[in-house]
Amino acid sequence: MRYLTRRIGLFLVTLWAALTVNFIIPRVMPGNEATAVLGTFRNVNPAALHALEIQFGVNVHQNVLVSYLEYLRNCLTGQFGVTAQGVPVMSEIMSKLPWTLGLVGVTTVIAFVIGTVAGVASAWWRGGRMDAILPPTLFIVSSIPVFFVGLLLIYVFAVRLDWLPLGSNYSIGATPSFSISFIWDVLKHALLPALSLVIVTAGLWVYSMRNNMITTIAEDYVKTGRAKGLADRRIMFDYAGRNAILPNLTGFAMQLGYVLGGAIVIEYLFSYPGLGYLFYTASTEHDLPLMQGLFLVYTLAVLICVLIADLLTAVLDPRTREA
Repeated sequence: MRYLTRRIGLFLVTLWAALTVNFIIPRVMPGNEATAVLGTFRNVNPAALHALEIQFGVNVHQNVLVSYLEYLRNCLTGQFGVTAQGVPVMSEIMSKLPWTLGLVGVTTVIAFVIGTVAGVASAWWRGGRMDAILPPTLFIVSSIPVFFVGLLLIYVFAVRLDWLPLGSNYSIGATPSFSISFIWDVLKHALLPALSLVIVTAGLWVYSMRNNMITTIAEDYVKTGRAKGLADRRIMFDYAGRNAILPNLTGFAMQLGYVLGGAIVIEYLFSYPGLGYLFYTASTEHDLPLMQGLFLVYTLAVLICVLIADLLTAVLDPRTREA
């Protein structure tokens, strides 16, 4: 219980610090979001500028402490304001969140599983043919820029072979539903960006898992399991693998949290309407309320994933609860 209390306390303090930074940064930057939105126009209507300033809450003479408390209240209730187009920020984010979770979230989990299993197998059969080929291949592929892999896949499977669509999340004119035809259409559109992410990120976990596994195999409890005549599969996963994966859990949790930011390059390349593409459009349009809302969503996602990883580590390794 003390371990859980400390972790939750650290989670709340970190979240408060992130909220405070998000409140301070726009107020110390020169200018405001209203002038940034209208900055692309040559002749700015003063009435339009004043209306945007009221909408965004800038240049309003108000006590800083009162503004800060009101800002915290709005964050707790999910009231992040409106975008430059007048749409509630939270509604805009929630409309794009499922696409990012479905694409980038699932592919990150798949890449982690592939990299972890490959690392375990390479360490267990160290020095064999698999160890000589698999980790170096995955590592080399992971060093290739993700946009290059995406462009290559587009050229081969969408342009030359015409097997898969170029981009977007589903075909133009399709009506969203739970029908088999629409689900298949969504999967076809997600296949190329998902494959790009898996190819590039799977190799990131191979060497760390392999090194952890090699260290764990040399432990006394693994030697004891072998001396007892336990099956290799049980020793590999229940004894060595279970302990070797612990250092990777926090890193995986942080990456999974950042996934909610979306792979901006991939979502832009494939015109996939997720949070990454939304952040890109918010940046190009100088939509500060939307960028602030996305920043808070990213921060909250990372903190929640790290908290879950800490709790999962405590379940897998009871020694951590005594720290």
